[in-house]
Amino acid sequence: MTDRNHTDLSPFDDLPGDLMIWVLIVSELLVFGAGLAAFLAVRLTDPEGFAAAQDHLQRSAAGVNTIVLVTSGWLAALGAQAVEAGRLARARGLLAAAAGFGALFLAIKWAEYADKAAQGIGVETHPFFTFYYLITGFHAAHVAAGIVVLLLVAARARPREVEAGVAFWHMVDLVWVLVFPVIYLLR
Repeated sequence: MTDRNHTDLSPFDDLPGDLMIWVLIVSELLVFGAGLAAFLAVRLTDPEGFAAAQDHLQRSAAGVNTIVLVTSGWLAALGAQAVEAGRLARARGLLAAAAGFGALFLAIKWAEYADKAAQGIGVETHPFFTFYYLITGFHAAHVAAGIVVLLLVAARARPREVEAGVAFWHMVDLVWVLVFPVIYLLR
């Protein structure tokens, strides 16, 4: 009997959420990884031009956004713990706060894009900015989707759904933690 139960277990049984959210997360990480690899490869062809273009970025705003998004991930994790403990009102509040921090991230990113537009910087200004807008814009779209996911799972507050939503949100955090140094800091 013990052997049968042992063989019925899957290595995926202990994943938060279900297997499909992890297929999505891994595929998204691969897409972002490919984008960052392409950015780095093209950067090798024009390091001076990329450094000059990078000087137009607002590193301090991006640093604040990093703190905002990591804080949001922490709140989401606390929300997942609260739903597991049956503290549904607390879970909903924490997940809504995580979504609110996600909205703050987007507001800061929007101000950064507006600043670039005011400087006349667009996707065709330099290859650096083509990648900058592509990668950070794609990430911002994931933040917007993640906000919707967090609010939906907060409304239902079911442990497995919250786990899946929070796992997606952590992927969004992880991607930013990779994008920030590559785009904003790497010289």
